[in-house]
Amino acid sequence: MNTPPHPGTPRDLVGIGIGPCNLSLAALTHPLAELDAVFYEQRPRFDWHPGLLIDGARVQVPFLADLVTLADPTSPWTFLNYLKTHQRLYPFYFAERFHTRRAEYDTYCRWVADQLPGLHFRHQVDAVRWNPERDVFEVDHTQLDTDGEAEALGRTHTRNVVLGIGTEPYVPDALRPLVDAPGVPVVHAADYLTHRDTLLAAGHITVVGSGQSGAEVFLDLLRHRPAGHEQLHWIGRTDAFAPMEYSKLGLEHFTPDYTRYFHSLPESTRDRLTATQWQLHKGIDATTLAAIHDELYHRTLGGGWPDTVLTPGVRVRTAGRIATTKIELHLEHLQQNTRSRLTTDAVVLATGHRERTLDRILAGLDPYIRRDNSERPRVDEHFRLVLDPSVTATGCNIYVQNAERHTHGVGAPDLGLAAWRAATILNTLTGKETYPLPTRTAFTTFGLEQPQPRVPQARQAPTLTPLVDRY
Repeated sequence: MNTPPHPGTPRDLVGIGIGPCNLSLAALTHPLAELDAVFYEQRPRFDWHPGLLIDGARVQVPFLADLVTLADPTSPWTFLNYLKTHQRLYPFYFAERFHTRRAEYDTYCRWVADQLPGLHFRHQVDAVRWNPERDVFEVDHTQLDTDGEAEALGRTHTRNVVLGIGTEPYVPDALRPLVDAPGVPVVHAADYLTHRDTLLAAGHITVVGSGQSGAEVFLDLLRHRPAGHEQLHWIGRTDAFAPMEYSKLGLEHFTPDYTRYFHSLPESTRDRLTATQWQLHKGIDATTLAAIHDELYHRTLGGGWPDTVLTPGVRVRTAGRIATTKIELHLEHLQQNTRSRLTTDAVVLATGHRERTLDRILAGLDPYIRRDNSERPRVDEHFRLVLDPSVTATGCNIYVQNAERHTHGVGAPDLGLAAWRAATILNTLTGKETYPLPTRTAFTTFGLEQPQPRVPQARQAPTLTPLVDRY
C-alpha cells in the first residue's frame, strides 16, 4: 500500500471500516505494491465485539479461518505466524485446540492492525459521492481527536471503495423504550462485560435471546451466582435452545461453492431460503449447551433444583417499567398461544446484530445504485454494488463486505469466508489471479448446474486500429 505520488492522483482503493473483513483485505493488499490503498475507521483502535469477550468463549470457526490463510497460507499475517512471533507456537501445538478463544482472536487481529500501514483510526467517513468530471469517487471524512470530537476535515479521491462497516446491535421495537430510558439496567449483550458488575448486583436477571450470545451470557451469569439463589430467567423465540448445525456436510453451506450457487438463485428463492437457514448461524454451539447443562446439574448435587427458568418458544410482546426499580415483560408462548407477565430487576438483550444500513453513507450515490424488489442494493457475484453503467464503464466500483446476505447467503458474515471474499475483490480489482482461488470447495453439488468462478479482466485502454490508405 503506497502513498500517491501527488495529491491530485486518485487512490486505487479506499476501505471504509476496519473490522475483520476489511482487515483481511488490508492484509492481502499489503504485498501488492501496484495498489495504492487506505482504510478509515472511526474507532480509536481495532476492537472485535469487546463486550462479548467473555472468559472461555471461543470463536465458532477453526483457527485456519484467520485473516489470510484460506487465501494465502504463506502470508506473514497468519495466525500461526502470530503465534510464532510471540513464541507461543509450541504451547498452541500441545494445547490441541482447533478453535481459539475470542479474546485471542481479538489480540491476533490487533497485532495485524498495529503493523499494517495505511490504516487510519479515528477517521469517520461522512459521505461517498461520484464525481463525473473526474470519473472518481469522493470520500469525505472527519479526523477525530482523543475525545471523539472533530479535529480536521478531509477528502480522498479513489477509483474503488470497499464498504466493511459491519453490523450493529439489534433491539426489538418492543424493548427499545427500555434501553433508551435510564434506571433499571437493560443492556444489549454487545455491552455485557461493561455492565456485568451492575447486572450481577441485581436481584432477578432475565436474558432474552436463544442464540450463541444469549447462551454465553446466561452461562457466565450462572457461574457467578450463588447456588440456590441464581434468580435467572432465559427466554427466546426459537422452539428450542437448539444446537448450531455443525455437521461436516452442513458446514459446506459456508463455502465459495454454496455462495456462488446462492447468488445464482432468483431473488424470491434466496429470501425464502434465508428465513429457513437460521440454525446454520443462529443456533448454539454444542459445547456451550453442554457447559450450561453441566453447571445446572452440578447445582443439583446437594438436593433441589437451581433457581433458574429456561423457556424457549417465547416472544416479548411489550415491556414497561414498574416504578423505577423493576421491569415487567409481557410474554407470549408461541406454541401454547398463552400469555403471562414476568417481573425482573435487569434484562440482557441477546437479540443479535443486523447489517448496518448503507443508505446514510451512500446517500450521495443513490441515483446510481440499482436496487432489487425489496429496495436493497443489488450486489454482483464479485461483491460489487450494481451501479449505473455511466459509473461502471469507467472501471470504478463500490464493493461490500458483510452487507450481502440477501445476495450471497448465510456465509456473508462468516469469518471462514473473509479471506476468500477479500481475495475475490482483489482479483476483480486487478483483473488477474493475484490470489489463485480453488474452483471447487465442497463435496456437495448444490445445483444441477454449478456456476463457475471467473475473474473479470482489468480495464484497459481501447486499442486503436491504424488508418490504412485505400486506393
